[in-house]
Formats: sequence, structure tokens, C-alpha cells
Amino acid sequence: MVTVTKQDSPQDGAQGDPPPSSRLRSSRGDPHRWWALGALVASMLVLGFDMTILNVALPTIAADLGADTGQQQWMADAYVVVFAALMLPAGLLGDRFGRRRMLIAGLGVFLAGSLVGALASDIGWVIGARALMGVGAALVMPLALSVLPSLFAPDERTKAVGIISAASAVGMPLGPIVGGWLLDHFWWGSVFLINIPMVAIGITACVFLLPETRDPASPRVDAVSTALTAASLGALIYAIIEAPHRGWTDPVVLVLFAASVALVTALVLRERRSERPLLDLTLLARRGFLLNTLAATLGMFVLSGLMFVLPQYLQAVLGNDALGTGVRLLPMMAGMLVAAKCAQPLVARFGPPAVISGALTVLAFAAFLGSRTTADSGYGFTALWLGIAGVGFSFALVPAMGAALSALPADRAGSGSGLLMTVRQVGGALGIALLGALLAGAYGSRLDTGGLPGPAADTAKDSVVAAHAVATKLGDHALASSANTAYVHGMSVVLLVVGVASLVTALLAAALLPRTAPATGVAPVPGDARE
Repeated sequence: MVTVTKQDSPQDGAQGDPPPSSRLRSSRGDPHRWWALGALVASMLVLGFDMTILNVALPTIAADLGADTGQQQWMADAYVVVFAALMLPAGLLGDRFGRRRMLIAGLGVFLAGSLVGALASDIGWVIGARALMGVGAALVMPLALSVLPSLFAPDERTKAVGIISAASAVGMPLGPIVGGWLLDHFWWGSVFLINIPMVAIGITACVFLLPETRDPASPRVDAVSTALTAASLGALIYAIIEAPHRGWTDPVVLVLFAASVALVTALVLRERRSERPLLDLTLLARRGFLLNTLAATLGMFVLSGLMFVLPQYLQAVLGNDALGTGVRLLPMMAGMLVAAKCAQPLVARFGPPAVISGALTVLAFAAFLGSRTTADSGYGFTALWLGIAGVGFSFALVPAMGAALSALPADRAGSGSGLLMTVRQVGGALGIALLGALLAGAYGSRLDTGGLPGPAADTAKDSVVAAHAVATKLGDHALASSANTAYVHGMSVVLLVVGVASLVTALLAAALLPRTAPATGVAPVPGDARE
């Protein structure tokens, strides 16, 4: 296997990018480059697939293992928190020790986590498996993109980036459908087990098709900053998830919030003093980068929150099976894919600020429309606002990410893209935590448990799935009806908050985003340049 060791110099341009002559040889001289791209596509397909497959399985896992809403949130958030905390140091590890080697290692860790999840017999093991999968995903995501500059010249790189992005996008709508089919025919562990052959194919392809590349000049991984990032985010998420059950003024919750603030402060102070910071926070001083990053983060906040809320509504309230739930999420996914394909022409014509603010307004309209849902609305109305939400989400996210990276100087594209991806993942984790906590609080306050014995009432308040299990056991149709009404009320509150947040962000985007020329290029590739 060919190993390409890259020692950059200022004359070569940004760090991590091979000299022009090397790029040309890699593009024109390696006939296997497209096969190598296939290895990266296999890797990204697994991540896109896994982003949505678990959401469909959560109600089933909750019913089988007795997981309450907070534990379901941790099943989803354990993956995202670890993913967000380790993405930047993972990229540096790949630069220093070999991108192909670390990419294969990441897929191996992801495979191990999937195996643990498939064999898990209690909630703690499922959460641990998801955290382990987050470690693997943190290695795969940035390194799959950072390999591209060594494989393709700039004239072919645009096409390669599009193919990899499409692989991740295609995996998302496939997740609910395949996951639903598996749950209808096998046990819930099969949603983890399906990852194993897919990851094995990705590892095999990487071993035989990818060249090795590294950048010996890359800085060492800052273990202290990495630990501060993970600890601060973990403390914040834990406090938000526990607050609806313990109370927002509970001493444990307040201590966790205070610890999160202290850890973030320590991280910022450390990064400001570092010559080669893990998180280049000075980039947030650029208005174009900051506001577009906030718009992209809001998109992930909304998507992650909705993907946590919707499966329980479709299964517990509307009575669909797992496969039916996956199929019924397709209007939102279809809206996302259509918008992703059509966003660039609109941006080229009207410019990013107009498209982003308009898309966020559409997202706000969809959320306000969805907040009118009742327990008797049926799926037709839900499909309508889901499709509109998918369009608004994707039309905001794609231009916002491109505009954020375009606002960066070329020599800081790598550090900027890493910061953007990290903040996006934090937004996803907060979406699950905050919107899930809001849902849990509204559901618990509206559920009527009068006449139930204490233990049964406590169980019913854990989640709508648990309430239906209690209602079935006791033959209490009134409890099932109250649970449906309470859950839809909580979902409506969540959607109102999403609508207000989207509308406020739309107004800020329209008023404050720089009026740049309409974009015709392609956003920088993560890994193209690294400060």
C-alpha cells in the first residue's frame, strides 16, 4: 500500500494539502481513486444510516427494557456527545498517525460498539454501546473527508465531495425504513447488528483501496482541552435531562450547570492561550462565520429534537408498527433531499442570506402548523407539516454551512470546518436534551393518573410508551387516552418553541448576515487546509 507523507510549507498553501504537482499526479495517475472513493462512501453510508435508525427503535427498546424518557434521551445523546467532543482531536490523530489507519480504527471501534449494542441486555449497556459508537464515528467523519485532497485534484474534488455527501444523506432516510423492517421481524438488537456487515465492507475497502496519508507537522492532540470539552458538554446534557425529574432548582442539577459553566470557562481560557488551539474560538469573531454557524446549528437542534419526539408519537399515539413509523418519516426526509439538490441554484441567484432567512421562516411555519396537531389529527396532517419542515431545514442548513466556510480565509478552512462540525453536533445533542426535557415536563404535567396506585402512576409518567403498557395491563382505556393527549400536548409545546427559535433566527439572519455576492463555488472540504 502506497503511503503519502505530506510535509507542508507556506509555499504549498494550506497545511494538509499536497503540492499542486502531487495533486495532479494523484488525480490523473491513480486509476483506483474512484474505487478508493467507494471505500469512503461505504464508511459515510454507515454513519448516515445510524443517525436515524435508532430513533425508530427507541419506543421498542423503552418497552422491552423499561426505559423512561431520560434514559431514552441518553441512548440518543451518548452517541452525539462523544461524537462532538472527539471530532477535532480525531482529525489531528489522523493527520499525525495516518488518516487511513485511524479511519480503519474508527470503523473497528464503531463495529465493536454495534456488537455490544446488539448483545446488550439492559439500558446501561445500550448507552455504553452508543457512546463507543460515537468514538468510532468521531474518527470516521472528519478523516473520510480529509483523505480527499490526496486522492483528487480540485477539478474532480467537487464531484467526490458531492458523492460522499449524498452517501451520508441517503443513509438517513434508509435508516427508519430498514430499522422498522428489522424491528417487525427480529428483536431490537438487530438495529445494531445490521451495522456489522456494513462496517466490515467499509473496513475491507479501506484496507485494500485507500492510500495512507499523514501530516507529520500537525500539532499534538491536547488531551486536557479534549477532556474539558467532553466533561462540560456531558455535565450540561446530564443536567438538562435530569431537570424535569428532579426539578430545575434541585441541588444536583444546579451543581451540574455550575460545573458545566466552570469547565467551559476553563476551556476558553486554555484555548485563548494556546498557540495551536484545538478549538479556534477567534473564528467566532467573524460575523459571517458566527451567524451562519448558528443557523446551521439551529437546523441540527431542530432535526435531532424532532427525530427524538416523532417516533414515539407515530408509534404510541397513532398506533403504527416500527416499519410504518419509518415509512411515515419519509416526507421530512424527502423534503430534505429535494431541498439539498435545489439549494445551490437559489443561493447562486439570491445569495445565502435571503435563502437562509427564507428557509428558516418556512421551518417556523411548519413548526407552528405542527403545533396545531391533536391526538385525533391523523397522519395526513402530520405528513403535510413534516414535508414542509424537511424543506425548510435543508434549505437553511446547506447554504448556511457553505456560507460559514466561505467566510473563512483559505489557511483556516480546516480549523473552521472542524469548529463548525463540532458546534453542529453540540446543537444536535442539545436538541435531544432540551426538547426532550421540555416534552417530558409538559407530558408529565398534563397526564391524568388519578385513581392509579403510586407505582403505576410513576411508571405511566416516565413515558407515553410506559403509560400505554400500564393501560394495557390494567385495561384502563382512559389512561391510554390521557397519555395520547398529554404526549401530543408536549409535542405541540416543543414545536412552538422550535417555531419561535426558527423565526427569531430568520430575522437575525435577514438583518445581520453579510450581503455577500451570490455563491457559485463549493464550500471548502474539511481536511483541505488545517491551521
